[in-house]
Amino acid sequence: MSVALYAAGDEEFEVLQLYLVYLRKCYESIRERVLFSLAVPKMRTPKKQPRGFELPDSIDCAKPEATLNEFMSRVPNEQTNWRIRNVYPQNHMRNLARKNCQTDYVFLTDVDIVPSFNLTVVLDEFLRNDNCDKCAYVIPTYELDTRVRFPPNKTELIRLARKGLARPFHQKVFIHNQFATNFTRWLGDASPNHVHHENVKTGKVYISHDVTNFEFLYEPFYVAKDIVPPHDERFMGYGYTRNTQVYEMYVTGYQFKVLSPVFTGHWGLQTRKTRPAWRERQNSANRKQFETFKKEVFARYMRDPLKMMKNAN
Repeated sequence: MSVALYAAGDEEFEVLQLYLVYLRKCYESIRERVLFSLAVPKMRTPKKQPRGFELPDSIDCAKPEATLNEFMSRVPNEQTNWRIRNVYPQNHMRNLARKNCQTDYVFLTDVDIVPSFNLTVVLDEFLRNDNCDKCAYVIPTYELDTRVRFPPNKTELIRLARKGLARPFHQKVFIHNQFATNFTRWLGDASPNHVHHENVKTGKVYISHDVTNFEFLYEPFYVAKDIVPPHDERFMGYGYTRNTQVYEMYVTGYQFKVLSPVFTGHWGLQTRKTRPAWRERQNSANRKQFETFKKEVFARYMRDPLKMMKNAN
């Protein structure tokens, strides 16, 4: 796993180092399998770091969240206020993590997206027979009510969805984000008479269907060979960060294929009321950047399958 981290100033960098020491001390899987990359803002670089840190033997490995909160209490309010005023370099961080990933395939995901049980094992088995260079394998994403346990399989996920305790990611706040995945079709193999129902029971990965109604602003979480276009780093903060990269993939001729019965989850049923105003401000700024970006993509590939240049100046 490749994780990109962003730390501004000495206080945050000290917390970051302390917490990484904690994680590596407490969790063998993180110590053996996770590579961390660091980015710092030019205007707020650490001055007194790095330093060596030792944790007491009595540290509680069963409380990672509480431990992080304790460390974060050392960060002054001035630092927090600085962060609010500055946009997060999401696409730079995605590119940084990808450059330091040591595998032939990349699973594009965010840090708050939870994979379904045994995802790496069954995906590895599926990809061993993959010979498609320009295929992006979409892993459907659902929002989960925080009152439920993470579903152990697709059958349980569907049960939660029928009770209103799970739903497609961003369905209420921005439906175009995942709409092209076609969740209705993805749910079809839950029927006992479906030709691939046995896969749902065993967990074996297969291609449920192709994305046939690709639209701009589609933002799937996908697995693909590590040859896809990078994320454009002009897009900062929220809005137009992932979907522009997926759009460029589509222009270059990538096929998007939806996998089943694997999935990912995101905690919390989202509503527009929970979205802060600053997110829309960042989205508007990135929307202006897209006008230049789409012209560059057209010039680079001389293809315009979504007719994005129709209204270009």
